[in-house]
This record gives sequence, structure tokens and C-alpha cells, in this order.
Amino acid sequence: MSFLPNIKACIIAGFFILASPTEANELSRRQAELKQIQQEISKQHNAVSKTTKQRQQLQALLKQDELAIAAIARKAAKTRGQLADTQKQLEQLNSQFVELNAAQDKQQKTLAKQLSGAYLAGNHDYSKMLLNQQQPATIERMLAYYQYLNNARISAIETLKQTVADLQRVQQQQLAHQDQLNQLILTQQQQQEQLANEQIQRQQTLTQLQRTLNSQGAQLEQLQLEEGSIKHLMQQATKVMDAHPNMEGLAKSRGKLAWPVNGKVQASFGSQRSGRVNWKGVLLKAPEGRVVEAIASGKVIYADWLKGFGMVLVVDHGQGYMSLYGYAQALLKNVGDSVAKGERVALVGQSGGQTEPGLYFEIRHKGQAIDPANYCRRK
Repeated sequence: MSFLPNIKACIIAGFFILASPTEANELSRRQAELKQIQQEISKQHNAVSKTTKQRQQLQALLKQDELAIAAIARKAAKTRGQLADTQKQLEQLNSQFVELNAAQDKQQKTLAKQLSGAYLAGNHDYSKMLLNQQQPATIERMLAYYQYLNNARISAIETLKQTVADLQRVQQQQLAHQDQLNQLILTQQQQQEQLANEQIQRQQTLTQLQRTLNSQGAQLEQLQLEEGSIKHLMQQATKVMDAHPNMEGLAKSRGKLAWPVNGKVQASFGSQRSGRVNWKGVLLKAPEGRVVEAIASGKVIYADWLKGFGMVLVVDHGQGYMSLYGYAQALLKNVGDSVAKGERVALVGQSGGQTEPGLYFEIRHKGQAIDPANYCRRK
């Protein structure tokens, strides 16, 4: 059996520096477990495809790998959201800073003109007006005028003071948001490193698993087991659905719903998968990490790893209707969460032992699989 090239070993060594001791120990444990399985396989001279126990061990290890990837990908998605929000807030603060600077400049010029005007009119003070024995009405008008100018200057000074204070506040917020942005960028880089190393570990496990499925009979057996696992899931989900009787279902939405992700249909409903096993949903080809959206409002009744389908999320829409999203890289919702139509629920991935990224999507009514193309708008 082959081992990781030196360059991959260097990548993993770099990961241990970035990852926490707990994460590093967990990855190291799974690598050691994989190595042990590889050694067991290498000792045997008969066909590995007949070794059910080893296949089960590898499936369990694959589950651990993909759950680790899902956890990191979910954190990374959250970080990307925070990063986008922080950048938007920083842009708003920068615009506010420019506006306040312009206001400060204008206010300073206005105040300078008022002070200059007051200085030029300074020889017409109250005592001089009395000595010159001007008419009371004239004096009253002049006093009112001076009072007006004085109030205008006080108001301009107060406005300028407030603008200066606002500028200082905005500058402090800019610095704080820039620090937060820098920290988020660093966190994102670390998460990407962790994700890359977990994917290397998963690929190792998947390579060994595929070697145990190198015959057509073994592949068919595996697909039948996977079909059994999703059938059992749907039976359990149907029982849970009885707890949400008030939702309106999908009957009124036939042909009107958007697909959960923008992607090409790679396998259509009812097409042959292998032997007598047909697709119970559709496979949508899309890049890893692309956002998956709920086709309609509902409640999450399953969110976990499922053999053969990887990270799976099931939404109850009421009236016996369910939608299922599989092969995900990460799930963004938990069991019990309510979701709105078009809300982000998962990220496209290749979990469940898939070799290419995509989304496996099903719609079921009272447990029976139905063609999603009857409910989602034609591509």
C-alpha cells in the first residue's frame, strides 16, 4: 500500500502548528487508524473486495473524516459571513468619515466668516450706540441683530464640536473593525488549512474504501445497502412529520419552485444507477462550497451523516411532503430549526464517498420518492 508523499507529510506537519492540540490529536488518531487498516489489508493475499469487516471499518473512518470536514466547513462559512458583514460595516464607516470630514470643513469656513463679520462690526457696540443717542428702536434692532449673530456663532461652534466628536468616534470604530477584519482573515486562512488537511485524510480513506469495492457485485451490494439506509431514514422521518400537521406542503407549488442549487442535472430521477438500483432523486453538479437553499418553508427533521449520502438534511414541508439534500460539505441548520423558502441550509460537497462535488436532491410525499422536476422549474 502507498503512503503519503513527503510533500503531503509537510502539509500535515504545518497543520499541526495551526490546529489546536485537540484537532491535531483527532486527525492524528484517524491517520493512525487508517494506517492500521492499510497494514491489515496488505497482510492479506485474497481479494480485498470480499472483506466486509474492513469495508465497515473504512466506512466508519470515512464518516469521521467527513464529519470533521463538515465541522470546519461550517465554521468557515460562518467566518465568511462575518467577514462580509465586517467589510460592509467598514465601507459604511469610511463613507461616513468622508461625509463628516466634508461637513467639518464647511462648518469651519462658515464659523470663520461669522467671526470675521463680527470683528468688522465690533465698533458698533452698545455703549457707542447710547453715547451717539440713537433712537431706541434702532438700538433695539441692532441688539437683536447682534444677538442673532451671537446665537448663530454659538450654534456653529456646537455643531462643529459635535462633528469633531463624531469623527473621533468613527475613526475609533474604523480601527476596531479593521482589527476584526484582520483577525477574521487570519481565522479564514487557518480554517482553509485545516479543511485542506482533512480532505487529504478523507481522500486516503476513500482510496482504500474504493479498493474494497473493485468488483461490480461489491458495488451493487454497497448501493443496495445505501438505498436501505435512506429508506429507513424516510420511515423514521415520516413518523416525525406527524408532529407538524399545520404546514401547507408542496401541492400548490408544482412547477413553481426554484431548484435548491444552480447546477446541471447529472443524473435524473428514475435513471439507472447500477443494476436494478435507480436514482430516487436527482444529482445536480455544482462546485464544492456553493450555497444550497431550501425549496420551500418548513422544519428540519434530520441533519446528520448518512451512509452513502454523507451529510444529509431533511426538511418537512407539511402535508406529507419532504425535501432531502445530500452529499453536502456542511449543514447550516440543525434538527428543529424552521427554514424559510430560499434560506441557506447547506453547502455543496462530495460527502458519502463521492469523488466529485454535487448535490443529491429528493422530494418525497408520504415516504414515496417523486420526480423533483415536477415541482421545480425546468432548467
